[in-house]
Amino acid sequence: MKAEYINSIYQAAQDVFKIMLDVGTQKDDVITHEVTDDGANITIKLQGDLSGTILFSFPKETALEMVKIMSGMEMDKLDSFIISALSEVVNIICGNAATNLQKYNKHVDITPPEVLEDPAPKAADNCELLPLKTDIGAVKLNIKLDENDK
Repeated sequence: MKAEYINSIYQAAQDVFKIMLDVGTQKDDVITHEVTDDGANITIKLQGDLSGTILFSFPKETALEMVKIMSGMEMDKLDSFIISALSEVVNIICGNAATNLQKYNKHVDITPPEVLEDPAPKAADNCELLPLKTDIGAVKLNIKLDENDK
């Protein structure tokens, strides 16, 4: 996978975390293709010049802190409100990534986010891992994108 595709997604995530949450983000050194089993796993599909999926894996503590910042409410469990808020963050990041990819003449559309109950079998195969370290915890992105012939 080309570096500009990963960098487009990373830049989108970095921008959204800064603008929406006032949270700094940097790439982490972790290189495992883990998905969280104590948090939320949300995927979104990309279609067009590139096709594939991005799986966002949010550990529980990170997810709760994100939604606390967004809503101003203290939360203690992952419920439909939390999942909805995280899905919207994923949607915004991927929409911005789609815009960033246009700089490389790649047009992509995104599908609505989907919560994966059991993401492990789908997560690690042939993916690039983009681990993020933020001021409020880790987030892992498993990215699988393929170029389509025009």
